Amino acid sequence: MLVYGKNVLKDIEVKKIKKVYVQENIKDKEIIRYLEDKHIHYFFRPKKQLDQMTNQNHQGIVIEMDDFNYAKLEDIENENLVVALDHLEDVHNFGAIIRTCEAAGVKSILIPKDRSVRVNDIVMKTSCGALDRVKIILVSNLCEALKKLQKENYFVYSAFMDGEDYNKIEYADKKVLVIGNEGKGVSSIIEKISDVRICIPMLGKVNSLNASVAAGILIFKMK
Repeated sequence: MLVYGKNVLKDIEVKKIKKVYVQENIKDKEIIRYLEDKHIHYFFRPKKQLDQMTNQNHQGIVIEMDDFNYAKLEDIENENLVVALDHLEDVHNFGAIIRTCEAAGVKSILIPKDRSVRVNDIVMKTSCGALDRVKIILVSNLCEALKKLQKENYFVYSAFMDGEDYNKIEYADKKVLVIGNEGKGVSSIIEKISDVRICIPMLGKVNSLNASVAAGILIFKMK
């Protein structure tokens, strides 16, 4: 897996880094000192070659690291709040939600295998190191995964535009927050098994919020 950027380099656990490609004549000597202090293998390459590795702003640093290691449903350990993303598609939203979860102390995020975001270079950069402290659980069937959690006394709260006011709900001790797809929202199959449909009341002319913004509001309320 290739990721990039100066901040990402310092956020990644050293043991996960295979090698680093550094732009020739890089002006930031602190980066070279960091690589040498951490005994990370690095190689100088022309900017054109780094540009071919990624079309993102790499800041003269491209990192080759181990593929991301997804967790399993069994890795959830009696947590009071789990976040589930119902076929989210925007990687920037995903990265922002990971950061919010880490900041709020949420340990696990569920995502389905099909038609959904995955951890990639953009998610790695957007999450700003939070991926090392939040488990991303990849499941074959999100609906079945939620049913298993319900059997373990988790209540499933799904975000809808016309649900119950999230401020007026008495939340269960163990709960799952489901955030839906950016365009379609929570799928009908997930809606059917949800225990409660919740919403953030809109007081202005805007009738909906960005998925990561809505997730942030609800996560800090429910945590």
